[in-house]
Amino acid sequence: MRAALLRMLSARGAAPDEAEDLLQELFIRLETQAIGPVGEPRAYLYRMADNLFLDRRRAETRRAAREQRWGEQDSQPRPTAERELIGRERLAIVSAALAALPERTVEIFRRFRIDGESQRAIGDSLGISLSAVEKHLQRAYRTVTDVRARLDAENETPRRPSCDDGQDGS
Repeated sequence: MRAALLRMLSARGAAPDEAEDLLQELFIRLETQAIGPVGEPRAYLYRMADNLFLDRRRAETRRAAREQRWGEQDSQPRPTAERELIGRERLAIVSAALAALPERTVEIFRRFRIDGESQRAIGDSLGISLSAVEKHLQRAYRTVTDVRARLDAENETPRRPSCDDGQDGS
């Protein structure tokens, strides 16, 4: 039935090499899978070949969509040099604030947030309770939150009332 299956796959739109690959995969599956008694072997083979063809088309469609999304992400505008510099300065300020914390707090924060260790594993390796690990993390988070709030407040410029605001300036 090889020739008939090749014709069917070609009629469905498979290129000759693709049809050969699909048949090879079909025959491998027939050899390796436990298949019970089949009432209509010819129809079974056609259905299997068709399903393999459809699975491959779906996979190609998903792959093409995924590659398109990746391409779209690559074309996103890069931050301006000014925004990148501001970001680096903010990172340096946060890093300095974290460095001012006790050494153990910084270590716990780094191991949890950067290294991805669990809180329990950190506590076990340092010989402290889970509650103590959580308190160290809360202190580090509070520091980061406070620094961010301060930086955000510094970046806000007070808005001066203008004549367009419905105020007459008097």
